[in-house]
Order: sequence, then structure tokens, then C-alpha cells
Amino acid sequence: MKEDEPPLLLDDPERLKALAHPMRRRMLTHLSVHGPATSTTLGELLGAKTGTTSYHLRQLEKYGFIEEIPERSAGRERWWRRVEGLARDMRTPTYQEIDPGSLSVLEEFHRIGFEEDRRLFESFPAAYRRDPAWAKASRGLVRVTESELEAFFEDYIALLLKHNRPAGEAPEGGRAVYVRMFTLPADDTPDV
Repeated sequence: MKEDEPPLLLDDPERLKALAHPMRRRMLTHLSVHGPATSTTLGELLGAKTGTTSYHLRQLEKYGFIEEIPERSAGRERWWRRVEGLARDMRTPTYQEIDPGSLSVLEEFHRIGFEEDRRLFESFPAAYRRDPAWAKASRGLVRVTESELEAFFEDYIALLLKHNRPAGEAPEGGRAVYVRMFTLPADDTPDV
């Protein structure tokens, strides 16, 4: 990714809807983490029929998230990969920026994403026991202005992008690592 490349804003409700489906998200995650796959391979991994996975792959292709690998595809076997450059900063519009008729799509997109995050958080203790060198956690509280929080967020995204590489460019010993960050006002939430 080029450092001056702008974030990909998922402001097209249909494109956002394509990612607001649990199976499509799992497929895209698999392609991002493990690299190219066929609909048959994905069907076996996800417990779905090939026709179902083929349909969802075509939806991801239609909205520019994945592409067929023509040099690996032959006959009915089609190989798919995540589109190069999609590892860049993808953002959703705020509730104020999206058409009111598309709010439910944005909410479903976030619901599915936070469900994925919840499963990752629940798996952390076991991952930490298994492999503490790779399972890291940090919690914090900062007092900042709105503009300072925006700067912090942009710095965080830049740091993620700086250290991210496509699967084929990872150095020997490199692994895909999930990284999550969220902020919410401490004075608007119950004490935890």
C-alpha cells in the first residue's frame, strides 16, 4: 500500500451489504489469512455446499473484494484471491454520513464485525497459554480532545499499514496476527 493512498470508504450501501454477510466475511478472512482457495475448499472449511460458496464468491467479486486467478483456474475449478491493495485502510461512514435507508446495513456490518471480535477476545486466554510470544494484549485509558483522538486513530492506522504485508511477501517465520483497537468514551459507559 502506498502511504498517500486514501482510505477506502465503504459508503456504497450495496458494497457494504456485500460485506455484511457472515459467510462472505469468513471467506474474505480466509483468503486474507491463508491465501487463494477454490469454492470447494471454502465450502469444506465452512460447512457449506459449493453452490452456496460460489454464489458468495461471485458477490465478493462483483463488489471488488476478490478476483479470480485465471492462471490457476481450469475448467470448473476456479481459484480466488483477495484483491491486491484491499489490505489498506477500509472505513465505514458514520451514522451521519450514510443514507438513513442504509442504516440497517451499516448496523448489520458492525454487528457481524463485533461478533467476530467477541470470538477473538474469547479465544485470547487459550492463545496466550499456547503461544505467549504471539498473543499480546494492552488496555489503557487516555484523556484527549476529539482532535487528539482523531490523530491517535490516524497514527494507529498508519502503524498497522506500515507493518502489514500481503501473504506472499511475509518474511520467513512471519505469521498473520489479528489486531483490534476500539475507543469509546469512559464517561458514557458503565464502569467495567
